[in-house]
Amino acid sequence: MVSIDTLTTTEKGATPTTANGQAAAAAAAAAAVTDGAIVQYTAAVESNGIQMDTDASRKRRMTMLPLEVGTRVLCRWRDGKYHPVKVIERRKLPGGGGNDYEYYVHYNEFNRRLDEWVKLEQLDLDSVETVVDEKVEDKVTSLKMTRHQKRKIDETHVEGHEELDAASLREHEEFTKVKNIATIELGRYEIETWYFSPFPPEYNDCTKLFFCEFCLNFMKRKEQLQRHMKKCDLKHPPGDEIYRSGTLSMFEVDGKKNKVYGQNLCYLAKLFLDHKTLYYDVDLFLFYVLCECDDRGCHMVGYFSKEKHSEESYNLACILTLPPYQRKGYGKFLIAFSYELSKKEGKVGTPERPLSDLGLLSYRGYWTRVLLDILKKHKGNISIKELSDMTAIKAEDILTTLQSLELIQYRKGQHVICADPKVLDRHLKAAGRGGLDVDVCKLIWTPYKEQN
Repeated sequence: MVSIDTLTTTEKGATPTTANGQAAAAAAAAAAVTDGAIVQYTAAVESNGIQMDTDASRKRRMTMLPLEVGTRVLCRWRDGKYHPVKVIERRKLPGGGGNDYEYYVHYNEFNRRLDEWVKLEQLDLDSVETVVDEKVEDKVTSLKMTRHQKRKIDETHVEGHEELDAASLREHEEFTKVKNIATIELGRYEIETWYFSPFPPEYNDCTKLFFCEFCLNFMKRKEQLQRHMKKCDLKHPPGDEIYRSGTLSMFEVDGKKNKVYGQNLCYLAKLFLDHKTLYYDVDLFLFYVLCECDDRGCHMVGYFSKEKHSEESYNLACILTLPPYQRKGYGKFLIAFSYELSKKEGKVGTPERPLSDLGLLSYRGYWTRVLLDILKKHKGNISIKELSDMTAIKAEDILTTLQSLELIQYRKGQHVICADPKVLDRHLKAAGRGGLDVDVCKLIWTPYKEQN
C-alpha cells in the first residue's frame, strides 16, 4: 500500500506535496481544473466560431461556382505567388460534377501570350469580383478572313481606326481569345505556344501538334510524324538558297509555287504572333526563311514575309523568330536583311503597319543604330533624303526616329539634323547591340520583278 505521505504529483512544473499541504494542493488543483475548463471551453467556442466561419465561407464560395466569364480573381502562377486575372473562358471537366470546371485566364500584369487554363484550386475564391463581359450573340464556329479584312481588324484593335464595327471586332476577339494548341514539337524542341491559330476544324481536339521541321506539315501524333520523316525528302525549306554565311542560310520561298508550305508556315507563325499574319492568300507573298545548318539539314530559326508588289513600299509583312532562338540577334538580322533586299531593288522600304509594341521597339532600335552610325562617320551636312538613299529606310521613319531622339530642329522652313557626338554615343549605347551582321557579299538574289 502506498502512503499518503509519499504521494507526489509528477506533472511538469509541480513540486512534491506532503499530507500537510494537501488542502492547499487540492485547492490549487481545483482552480487548475476550473481554469483548464475555462480554457478548454474558450477554445471550443473559438473553434466552433472558426468552424461556423469556414462553413459560411464554403457556402458563399459554392454559390459563386462555376465562375462566370468576366470574373476577376487572384490566381496562383508558376512563381507560387497570386496575381490578378480575368476569366476569359471556362470548360467542364470530363466526368466531373456540376461545379467541376477549369478556367482560361488572362493575367492582368502579363502579356496575353501567358494566358492559360488553370484548375479551381489555383484560384483564391475569397478575392472574387464578378464583372461579366458582354457576350457575342452567336458564338463563332468558323471565320475565314481575307487579308484585307484581317488588316482592318488589326488597325482597329491596335490603332483605334473605325473601319470595323464593334460587333465584328467582338466576334473576332471571341474567336481568337483562347489558345487552341498548347504545345508543338518542332525538330528537337517542344515549344509552348502563345496565341490562337486557325488550324483546320479536324485539329480542334488537339492540344499538341507535331511539325515536320523541313516541310512544316503538322500531325496529331508522334507516330505519324515518325512515319512522315521516313518519307520526307526535304532537308531545307522548298525554295532558293539566296544567302549562306557560316552555318546560317536564308531561303526564298514563293507562296504561289509552294502554297502548302506557305500556309503551314502561317499556321505555325500565328501560334506566336498576336496580330498581323496571313492565313490563306499566300500566293502574293515571298517568304524568307532563316535556318541554322548542320549535317542533318537546315533547321528553321525564323522568317519574314514580303509582298511581291507593294504600293505602300512595304518591305516586310510579318516577322518571327521562334522562341528557342530568341535573344540571339536573329530578329535584328531579319530586319537588316529586309533592308538589304530593298537596297538591291533600288527602293526604300518600311514594315507593314500596324506594328506591335515589340515590333516598333525592334525597328526603332535598328533605325537608331543605322542612322547614328552614319551621322558619327559623316563629315558636314547631310539631308534626310540622302540618309534614305544610303539606308533604304523610308524618309518618314528617319524623321520620326530622329525626332524621338531629339536630334531634329525645324529652322527656316526645313528640318535640320543636330548631331552632337556625345549625344550620338549616348543614344547608340541605349539602342543596344546590332545583332548578327548581314554579309552583303554572301547575298545572291534577283528581285522578283526580274524573274518574270
